[in-house]
Amino acid sequence: MSENLLGIPETRLPVDPAAAKLEEGVAADQVAAAYPTSSLAWATLAEDALADGRTVEGYAYARTGYHRALDSLRKNGWRGQGPVPWEHEPNRGFLRALAALAKAAGAIGETDEERRCTEFLRDSSTTGARELGL
Repeated sequence: MSENLLGIPETRLPVDPAAAKLEEGVAADQVAAAYPTSSLAWATLAEDALADGRTVEGYAYARTGYHRALDSLRKNGWRGQGPVPWEHEPNRGFLRALAALAKAAGAIGETDEERRCTEFLRDSSTTGARELGL
């Protein structure tokens, strides 16, 4: 977890009902259709697309997950900065979408976005950045 030198409270997202569906083995595209606000479902789609070499598709899924996560973060008290700990499992959809967006941006040559997303991930959760290879 990153050091919280500014004393900004951590943001802890509520449990994402899509997580249980993904855990049950429901296909990520079906889960995203049923739970379109789930950053975890979109992050899963992005990771799968990137792993299959479908870079542009992965980028689009990651961007959707990232924006859905920003909506959720704001709805839950986040004010644009502060820790979003990896250790709180419901936060992982956001962190995974952000990491996927950084990786996809790098793959398509969007180096400014790759750098911005990587820094945002590290500022949000150093543990998450390490776990996600950034």
